[in-house]
Amino acid sequence: MHHAEEFLLFVLAAIAVVITVRWLSERSGLPAAALLTLVGIAYAYLPGPNIEINPEVILTFLLPPLLYNAALDSSLVDIRRNMRTVISLSVGLVIATSLLVGLGFSLWVTGATLAAGVALGAAVAPPDPVAALAVGRKAGLPSNLVTLIQGEGLLNDATALTILTVAIGAAGGENFTFTNAVGQFVLAAAGGVVAGYLVARVVRLLRPLRTDPLTANALSLATPFAAYLLAERVHVSGVLAVVVAGLIIGHDAPRYATGASRLQTGAVWRLIDFLLEGVVFLLIGIQLPGVLDELPKYKTSTIVIALAITLGVVLLLRPLWLVATQLLPRSMHARLGGEDLVPSGDETEQDRAQRRGQALGAKESTAMSWAGTRGVITLAAIFILPVGFPDRELLHFCAFVVVLVTLIGQGLTFGPLVRRLGLRANRNDEARERNTARAASVEAAVARLDEIQLQQHDHVEEHAITVMRQQLETRLQRYRRRLDLLEKAESDQVPESPQYEAALMVRRAVIDAQREELLRWRDAGRLNDDGLRTLERELDHEEHSLPQRK
Repeated sequence: MHHAEEFLLFVLAAIAVVITVRWLSERSGLPAAALLTLVGIAYAYLPGPNIEINPEVILTFLLPPLLYNAALDSSLVDIRRNMRTVISLSVGLVIATSLLVGLGFSLWVTGATLAAGVALGAAVAPPDPVAALAVGRKAGLPSNLVTLIQGEGLLNDATALTILTVAIGAAGGENFTFTNAVGQFVLAAAGGVVAGYLVARVVRLLRPLRTDPLTANALSLATPFAAYLLAERVHVSGVLAVVVAGLIIGHDAPRYATGASRLQTGAVWRLIDFLLEGVVFLLIGIQLPGVLDELPKYKTSTIVIALAITLGVVLLLRPLWLVATQLLPRSMHARLGGEDLVPSGDETEQDRAQRRGQALGAKESTAMSWAGTRGVITLAAIFILPVGFPDRELLHFCAFVVVLVTLIGQGLTFGPLVRRLGLRANRNDEARERNTARAASVEAAVARLDEIQLQQHDHVEEHAITVMRQQLETRLQRYRRRLDLLEKAESDQVPESPQYEAALMVRRAVIDAQREELLRWRDAGRLNDDGLRTLERELDHEEHSLPQRK
């Protein structure tokens, strides 16, 4: 009982710290991931129990839901459009990082083996995009760069863990050949894709159960663990299975899930993501004393050389990789660093050729170079190394330093860098695209009303059709006025509309007045609590449809 109470106290304290750091992050502009890591380091040196990372717990219980939620929030269409670029970063760059760190260790670190270096390289190769995306979105990072960071972060873990498995086997004396390594990698990746696809298909077949929000939530929470376990049982990439399942299900959700299910499931996943990410970054900081305790057996020169090789490859190879893509022939730019845009209807053949050859510019490449923050997957991967693995303690320390340098150093400076480069999303274009889509959806609704009106109906239905048509036409006129305003805007920011802001203010005031009156009715005994919750939920949905307050 005593241990249970201590654990509960630790969990409550961790939640309090996560909430406090989020509050500080919102007011200071500093990334929460870096602040939480620093708090974890401070806690590690306080008297009391520390928690050591268990790699199996991280990989089985924490990583699947985090990756699954990230996949749900990603765009399968955008990732597929930029697939060559994403593959170059999540596969090619990870392999290159692993091999270069391995070669560096085998050549310059006394007593180190190629397998040990490759294992370290595989662990430090995959960036964790959480910190970079959180800061980048706040700084207004363009959507094409957000897609590349998301896609890379979703797929690179599978590459790294597969290389790590091969390196551990090679260090253990297993028969290692290049052909076997490539075959194992291809099998793990292809099997992970198939496993994720199968789980997504099963979830699609269960869509009749997803009409109930609670059932939909239960299925959604179970899905990442089901995908991971299925893949691991057949010895393929569980991480890739989770990502593929999440991408497919997220793509299908607008078609198969009900509105109530989407609202509730989205809220649940946002809460889980918020808490898990906070706990993960705290755990990263807490590991520092344990990692330092393992070092006394190594000479200072050996530690310095190992760190220099690891940090040098991690920090220098990424920008060099991105720059090298710009030296390729123009026709290959879209494959390794280009942006495949959605073609417009009036696009000429010359425009299409120019679009296909467009490459990331110097500013975009600089931002992508500094978006390589490492996180929990690096520590979980390096702690997988079995006891007796060559130079295990030195590899632990190198991986931990890489995480600290990138997570704190790059995490704290990524936002200012993005702003200094002048990279920001074109809010005007985004708003115009959404308002055009809104107008198109209303026009489709009006066309459906025309079809209904042609059918046989009574005067009651005729009145309902007339009222609905008036509401839709009023909404359509509002969207068109908004589009006219956006078309006339000279900057890339959304122009202010006094009429629009006034309408939002009035709608919020009206909703607040309704809530206050309902509470008065409840307090006076004229409305029971069940009725109050039902009516409040209606107002909550209405308020949720309004833009967020500035």
